[in-house]
Order: sequence, then C-alpha cells, then structure tokens
Amino acid sequence: MEKPALVASDVDGTLLGTDEQVSEYTARTVGRVVEDGTPFVLVSGRPPRWMSRVAQAAGTHGYAVCANGAVLYDLDEDRVLWQRGISPQRLNDLANALDTALPGCALAAERVGARALDVEPFLAEEDYKHLWADGHGVATRAEVLGHTSVKVLVRHEGMTSGEMAAAIRAVIRDEFAVTYSASGGLIEISERNVTKATGLADVAERLGVAASSVIAFGDMPNDVPMVQWAGHGVAMANAHPELLEVADEVTGTNDQDGVALVLERWF
Repeated sequence: MEKPALVASDVDGTLLGTDEQVSEYTARTVGRVVEDGTPFVLVSGRPPRWMSRVAQAAGTHGYAVCANGAVLYDLDEDRVLWQRGISPQRLNDLANALDTALPGCALAAERVGARALDVEPFLAEEDYKHLWADGHGVATRAEVLGHTSVKVLVRHEGMTSGEMAAAIRAVIRDEFAVTYSASGGLIEISERNVTKATGLADVAERLGVAASSVIAFGDMPNDVPMVQWAGHGVAMANAHPELLEVADEVTGTNDQDGVALVLERWF
C-alpha cells in the first residue's frame, strides 16, 4: 500500500512483547509515526484503565479503542467518548444462554464510567479464575449482571477458548458478538455488531481517513474484523491461524518488533 494515513495496532501479542513491554526499537518507530502527524491508534480488548501505561510507553496519544470496540477513550483527557454496553436485561438473557451452552462456566463483567476509574470496573463470580495477575471484586451473579457492561468475560477451565466460542455461537447466533484474545478457556462477549472494526471505523471517520488508507496489526481472533476492514491488514508471525488466514501480510513476531518492521517502510 501507499503510505498509510492511520496506523492501528492491537496491544497484547502485537505491540507488546511477551514481557508485556514496548521495546525501545518499536517505541522509536511509533515516535516517528506520531512526529509525522499520522495518527497511531491503540485498538485493544483491554479496558480504558489499562491503556494509559501502554500509550505512554509507546509514545502515542489521542484515541484508543477499548474493550474490543465497545469503548472509545480519549487518552489525553481521560474521558470515555462513548460506550456500547449490554443492558442488564440482555445480560441475564446472555447468562441463561451461557448456562445452556457452557454448563459450569463462570462470568465476569467489565464496566466503564465517564473516566477510566469512575466506577467499580470489574466484578466476577467467586469461581471466575482470572488469566492475568489483576485483582477484582467478587460478587454474586445478580451483582455481576446488574449493571450495563461493555464486555462479559466467560471462563471454563475444561475447554479451550475456541471450543467455548463455537458452543455459545451455536446457541446465540448473532445476538451478541463473541470473540477471544487468549486460548486458555476465556471468551469475551460484547453487544451485537460490536467489534474492533466498528470502533476503529468511528475513529477513522472522525479523522477523515478512508478504510483503504488504514494499516492494522493484530494477532488473535478478536483482531480479525479490524484486519479485514483495514486497507492493509498485518498479522504477527505469532498470530492465531484464523488471523493468519485473512491477513494481507505476515510480519515478524511481537518479540521481533514486527509492527516496527512494517512501519519502517514509510516512517
């Protein structure tokens, strides 16, 4: 493609190495993108409260698409511009479907206020086992489902994430958006038609950039819609097979600065 007018990158497994850091090499390259005046947009499954550290390390600012496209966050102002959440009524419908498709699963819910830490952000059932070293509030299922949430996380230690996603999709069809960003028995569910692509498309429209002028990087199934939507979609060499199949290009791994290696063509 020609020089991109907007760069979009997933965070974990893509911009960050396995040490969960932005390498100096990648940070220098991102710095040149920003200095050139080209927007560099973080697009992640992470909630807003986990984005500022990454943005600071990478040297980027402005918009961040969070929670797999359910939240648009202004990094500079610590302000949630919009959120597309699942209402309590639909959360309860979803929970009933999950119990049918994935008996024995445990649920957690991600919530967002006007700023990154305005509300109790993450509540989980007692049996929910977090994949990351991050504390969370323990609650009853009624409490977990009692408020609008931007993302439901579902754990089942006896299944892979792919198996879980297939099982629940067979029950709910397209009533909700189901994806995953880790393979160890965790799926992430958003309101219908909410993906990283829909969130990024909103940013591109705000900035007056056509999809054909966007380059996007990712590594997991939750990146598939974004990589397909962008004019040039790039998969990391460490990417899931579903993403490798649809990408326009495969770069190095996240530990080989794969994002930087591609961006150096223009910046």
